[in-house]
Amino acid sequence: MPVALLDWYDRHRRILPWRALPGKTVDPYHTWISEIMLQQTTVGAVGPYFHKFITRWPTIEALAKAPLGRILEMWAGLGYYRRAHLLHACAKKLVHDHGGIFPHTESELRALPGFGPYTAAAVAAIAFDQKANVVDGNVERVVARLFAEKTPLPRVKEKLRALAATLLPDARFGDYAQALMDLGATICTPRKPKCSLCPLTRLCRAHALGEEEQLPVRLVSKAKPVRRAIAFFVMDNNERVLLRRRAAGGLLGGMMEIPTTKWDEQDLPSLAAAKKQAPVKANWKLVPGTVRHVFSHFTLELAVAGASVEAQPAGKQEKWVTFNRLRNEALPSVMRKIVHHAQGAL
Repeated sequence: MPVALLDWYDRHRRILPWRALPGKTVDPYHTWISEIMLQQTTVGAVGPYFHKFITRWPTIEALAKAPLGRILEMWAGLGYYRRAHLLHACAKKLVHDHGGIFPHTESELRALPGFGPYTAAAVAAIAFDQKANVVDGNVERVVARLFAEKTPLPRVKEKLRALAATLLPDARFGDYAQALMDLGATICTPRKPKCSLCPLTRLCRAHALGEEEQLPVRLVSKAKPVRRAIAFFVMDNNERVLLRRRAAGGLLGGMMEIPTTKWDEQDLPSLAAAKKQAPVKANWKLVPGTVRHVFSHFTLELAVAGASVEAQPAGKQEKWVTFNRLRNEALPSVMRKIVHHAQGAL
């Protein structure tokens, strides 16, 4: 199998901004940045962010010296912001403890902030051509189909890892890992896999059984809980918007936000009750409609209250930002949705 897959990869590999071209040396820094960004995010979404990061911070040393706030600003919109915190912590540890040089082995990489089993294996294989079992969602799908494994995810994850380990080649470990990823992303897709173009069709048990589209099996997910809150969008007479920095720990830690009431699973509070949590005293009025944002473990529904006030000092952890400068702030996607919603109504 490895030979057929590697032959296919040599002809059809994806050209990605972080991937070394054939015959060129892999940059471990590029591999690491891309792998962190690609967690829970699509290749298409990551491309522009990767380019901005590498342009702004071309080395580990530059990233380690950067203020966390600037990194969060650059990360805004990419989601899963804990990744940005760990990225910064890892860069500082690499500079302080390793002279700005990545260790080469999985076990050493696992000791770095933000390096779980997958990331350590991916960087070891792709950046240093170490023999490592790199298993992401694409690889799980390919392996489940190759072996016609019908135990549902996520229960079968460890078994799929063990099966994937039996397929590892004797060389070209980085190319092999990327070949499996590319195969899953472009050929062995979740729906309507292109089996006629697959280099592994003759080895695929699911294809032989006509069950490729039914695998891998997934348990039906429970409905996500819904949390609700009211957001306070306020502008002063200098066309500045009031922002507040979230606490460093927890969801969206350290990011800027449009101030909101507490997020909980109760019904939306009345505006009269919500005003007690408003950042300033104002003639608040609800904007028609709601903002909805899906996080990994819950859905957030927000009503938006808008107001205009005279210029005044910002409170602790707050700042006034001119409306046309909001794009430069570390505002996560849900907060940008609030801005867009309020902007259209005020």
